[in-house]
Amino acid sequence: MNTPLQSFILAVQFLTRIPTPQVPDFSPASLSRASGFFPAVGLLIGILLTATLYAGLSVDPWIAAILTLALWSFITGALHLDGLSDLADALGASHAAPERFHDVLKDPHIGTFGVVTLIVQLLLKLVLLMLVARSGQVWLLIPICAWARLGPLFWAHYLPVLKPSDSTAEGSGERFSWEISSTALWGWAGFLLLAGLAFPPLLAGPLVLGLWGLYLHRRLGGQTGDALGAGVEVSETLLLFTCVVFL
Repeated sequence: MNTPLQSFILAVQFLTRIPTPQVPDFSPASLSRASGFFPAVGLLIGILLTATLYAGLSVDPWIAAILTLALWSFITGALHLDGLSDLADALGASHAAPERFHDVLKDPHIGTFGVVTLIVQLLLKLVLLMLVARSGQVWLLIPICAWARLGPLFWAHYLPVLKPSDSTAEGSGERFSWEISSTALWGWAGFLLLAGLAFPPLLAGPLVLGLWGLYLHRRLGGQTGDALGAGVEVSETLLLFTCVVFL
C-alpha cells in the first residue's frame, strides 16, 4: 500500500504536469486511493496561479490574467478542458439521438460543440481572472481550485458510472469510485467551509458542486470521466463568477 506522500505524488502526477518523483509499484487501486488528495493538489495549483496573478499585476491586470490562464492550462495539461469539450460534443450530437452519446464521447476528434464550448470557457476565465486581479483578491484562486477538485470525489462517490452496455473497459469515472473515503470527502468540505469564512461567497462551493451533480443525475443519469473533468472546469468558472459578483 502506498504511503500518504506517495498517494499525494500520484494525485499530482494525474492532475498536473508538475515534475515529481516516480512512485514504485503503481496500480490503478493506488490512484483511486490517491484521489483523496485531489483537493490538496487543488491548493497547490491555486498557490501557483495566485503567485502568477500577483506577479502579473505589476504590469497590468489583463497581462496578469493572460499569464495566469496560460499557466492554468499548461500546468493541468488541459485535462479538464478536454473533458469539457468531449462532453459538449457528446451532448450536442446526442440531442436528437441519445444512443450516440457514448460513441461521440470516446471519439478523439473535437467537433463544433466542443470548440465553441472551449472558446467560451477560456474567455470567461480570462475576464474573470482580470476582474479578480483588478480587485487585488488574488488569493481566492487557492480555495476555488481546491473546491473544484473536491467535486469529482463527490460525483464519483454518489453517482453511478455510465458506460456503453457492450463495454468492459474501465474509465476514470469508475476508477475513482472504488476507495473514496466519506471521511476524506466531508473532512475536506468542512475545512474549505471554514476557510470560506474569510470571504463568504466561497461558501457557495457546496451549492456549485451539488448543482453539477444534480445536472449529471438528471441529464445523464450518472457520471463518466469526461463529466468529472468538465465539472472541474464548470465549478472553477462558477466560483470565480460568484466571487467576482461580491468583490
